[in-house]
Amino acid sequence: MTNSHSGTSAFALAAVCLASLMFGLEISSVPVILPILEKVLHGSFNELQWVMNAYTIACTAVLMAAGTLADRFGRKRLFVISIALFGITSLICGLAQSMGVLIVSRFLQGMSGGIMLITQIAILSEQFQGARKRGRAFGIWGIVFGIGLGFGPIIGGLIVAAIDWKWVFLVHVAIAALTLVLALGGVKESRDPDAKRLDIFGMITFSLAVFCLVYFITQGPSLGFTSTIALSILAVSAASLIAFIIIEMTHTYPMFDFSVFRVRNFSGALLGSMAMNFSFWPFMIYMPIYFQGGLGYGSVATGLALLAYTLPTLIFPPLGEKLSLHYQPGVVIPAGLFTIGLGFALMWLGSGGASASWLTMLPGSLLAGIGLGITNTPVTNTTTGSVQSSRAGMASGIDMSARMTSLAINIALMGFILVSGVASYIERIKPGIDVAKLHSTAEGVASGNIAGVEALLSAPVVREALIHGFGWVMLYGAVGVWILAAISFVVFRKGRVAAPSPA
Repeated sequence: MTNSHSGTSAFALAAVCLASLMFGLEISSVPVILPILEKVLHGSFNELQWVMNAYTIACTAVLMAAGTLADRFGRKRLFVISIALFGITSLICGLAQSMGVLIVSRFLQGMSGGIMLITQIAILSEQFQGARKRGRAFGIWGIVFGIGLGFGPIIGGLIVAAIDWKWVFLVHVAIAALTLVLALGGVKESRDPDAKRLDIFGMITFSLAVFCLVYFITQGPSLGFTSTIALSILAVSAASLIAFIIIEMTHTYPMFDFSVFRVRNFSGALLGSMAMNFSFWPFMIYMPIYFQGGLGYGSVATGLALLAYTLPTLIFPPLGEKLSLHYQPGVVIPAGLFTIGLGFALMWLGSGGASASWLTMLPGSLLAGIGLGITNTPVTNTTTGSVQSSRAGMASGIDMSARMTSLAINIALMGFILVSGVASYIERIKPGIDVAKLHSTAEGVASGNIAGVEALLSAPVVREALIHGFGWVMLYGAVGVWILAAISFVVFRKGRVAAPSPA
């Protein structure tokens, strides 16, 4: 009986780990193929952004609802459905013949990925009872998830070099099939008899607010930021956010219980959570364009260069956990964020010279990765550990939503800054250029399309413009994360309990 139970648990853990691997890979391996998509599917710079943002926005939209649905209808049932849907949508992504189809299928893939992420956490918590077993299961799950995120760029690069870009998606069809078999055989069904009612209007208004803001940032340059259409989209975003806040404050079972923000440790850690996805992860999406378009590297060399950026995120979390025990999260989290910003500053210095290469980017890449590795575990532990255990699931959902929302918004913002930096350089080289022509050329350069703009600019000028634009993005990443680090530090300090006065 014990052996049978152990075997079932092993199958369940394997299924959950494979699901986390797929989720992580679909965030970190896809950026490597973006320059290829620009050439093969003739994607514009905005469309390349939406290939990533469709996934993150869809994932954000379903995160909180998925937890409620899983509690009500069964965690295994929803997990199995999400795996099947992830495999099907991955197949559609791999077979896509146009950017429109790819973006829509990425959105559907993100929805299934979000459900898959939330249910696997619930399954681990339910199936592995006891602190030791649960800690071991979550430890293994975290390592595999980290491998998906950390090694995604080199895995994507190797797939492109050995086979074709389509297999970056199609490989998940086979993995999903194996995961499905393991899940059906190993995962136990569980429900929450006290499951709350689905907050459908909260989910819709929050998703609409994020989507419209991202759309305003990405499409603003072509629509005109002050145009009636653009301002209307921004107004819808603001109105949706206000409606969301009102709904959550009056709903009987809200997705977001705003009272947790009164807990200073929770708020300080949440700022850290947002800051990591404000800087580190969105920049990884654009780094392949820098290495391939700016430095002329191939997909495999780009993947190897990105390892210096992602590998420290797997190695340094144990150090972050030890530091938080000795120096408290209120010190470690802001310090880790400051380290990320310092890494960005060093990357900016290393990227601008005439002899720029992966070696000049190496110190900054390593330091940024170390900073994230130190920050991530204390952030996760503090957001869930600073509230009552009965509210840990809701706190975890807010944390995950904050991460995905800040990621989606900053993918758009970094893209806008990159295009603006490129346009600034081109305008200096070719004064008096038509505004529409300047913007379209800058977008072509930002997507790595050197051949597409050679009629106007020489290849060396295109590379210089691209590097100049990336300099703006790196400065934005450094300054932005430093600002959030400072705010986080202040929030943590205000939350400290004053020592009693001597009698």
